[in-house]
Amino acid sequence: MSNDTATPTPASPLPGSSGSTPAAGSSGATASAATAPATEAGEVTTTRRKKKPGTAPRRGKKLRNLLRGIHNRLREAGPMPLKQAIAELKKLKRAKFDETVELHINLGIDPTQSDQMVRGAVSLPHGIGKTVRVAVFCQGDNQAKAKAAGADVVGGADLVEKVQKENFLDFDVAIATQDMMAQVSRLGKILGPRGLMPTPKAGTVVPATVDLATVIREFKAGKVEYRSDKTGQIHAGVGKLSFDEQKLAENIQTFLEHVRAAKPAGVKGQFIRGVVLSATMSPGIRLAL
Repeated sequence: MSNDTATPTPASPLPGSSGSTPAAGSSGATASAATAPATEAGEVTTTRRKKKPGTAPRRGKKLRNLLRGIHNRLREAGPMPLKQAIAELKKLKRAKFDETVELHINLGIDPTQSDQMVRGAVSLPHGIGKTVRVAVFCQGDNQAKAKAAGADVVGGADLVEKVQKENFLDFDVAIATQDMMAQVSRLGKILGPRGLMPTPKAGTVVPATVDLATVIREFKAGKVEYRSDKTGQIHAGVGKLSFDEQKLAENIQTFLEHVRAAKPAGVKGQFIRGVVLSATMSPGIRLAL
């Protein structure tokens, strides 16, 4: 009886292959090397996984603990009187730049109803601590008045064309005289989404009976425009953290009084439901109404 056993014959290499087989465990490395980009010298480089856009870097453990402690302390303290809240806000400063003091107001309105939208402009007694660039759409003698009052950009039909064709938006506030609104209205799709469209409610459409120079000086000094958003809230800057506590208190009180006076007739019940005071890099502090 024969003891011969059949021995497997090695498979013939495919056309174009070297005939050598990879060592055990090297299949993954071979596959990755095939997909990795190669340099000019033939070296294989590995690609690093990039972070997703908009992802903030991870905060350190000390900073996380510090912020958690601040949030817990403010939550336990509850709503504060205005002067106490301003003093507490100044203690929370940790940024190297001069932060903007912000006011966030929750209104008892129905934002889906057009007659309940809240919009206006208020001149703060101590300004907002920011250089405001004002563009004025006017013609005739009003152009000289606007330049004398300190307007940064002045023009008529030429300025309308510049905004329309060149997308010129190098300004913070747009003011228009009433006789220019027929031309400025064509810029609604450009200025509207950015909150720059002149409107009578915001005081940025100047009729012939109102002094144009006075309106320009008010906005240059720190007149603040505000409007309720789609969630029924108002957000506005009311000064800088470097302001004296008394100046910040007067600015905030003036702003709140103006918003209360702008209550729409169709709103029933409590108009201002809550107010939060914060700075650019600080948590919010609830105010006692």
